[in-house]
Amino acid sequence: MDPAARPEIESAEDFYHRTFRRLVLTMAALALLGTPAIWIRWHASQALGFLAGSIVAIVNFYWLRRTVEALGNVFDATGRKPSSARVVARFLLRYVLIALAAYVIFRGSAASLYGLIAGLSLPVGAILIEAVYETYRALRAGL
Repeated sequence: MDPAARPEIESAEDFYHRTFRRLVLTMAALALLGTPAIWIRWHASQALGFLAGSIVAIVNFYWLRRTVEALGNVFDATGRKPSSARVVARFLLRYVLIALAAYVIFRGSAASLYGLIAGLSLPVGAILIEAVYETYRALRAGL
């Protein structure tokens, strides 16, 4: 490939923002496609469990990004590491939310717990799709 024809290399910050946006959109698409498929193939309770798990996974993914950005901003601004107690509290809050959702769903139907676990795994599927996309993009650009 002609070096002059190569696309410009984007900044790391642009890459992260673009990738995060695509990951969230992919997770939303997987949730919207997976819910009716699970409803048709298995049962409504599993589909609703999947939808609940998907929502928790997307919110958790968003909160995780915000937490990491906030930690980085605090460190950049002050040069000191953030309070360990606050970091741990935010981290544990996400898992309390997941445990609460699992408990509520399990109390309603044990079968819907499988859907919840599948929904919580949504970021894994989105990351795999993103990895394939980025590999294709790099190969196409001749990198």
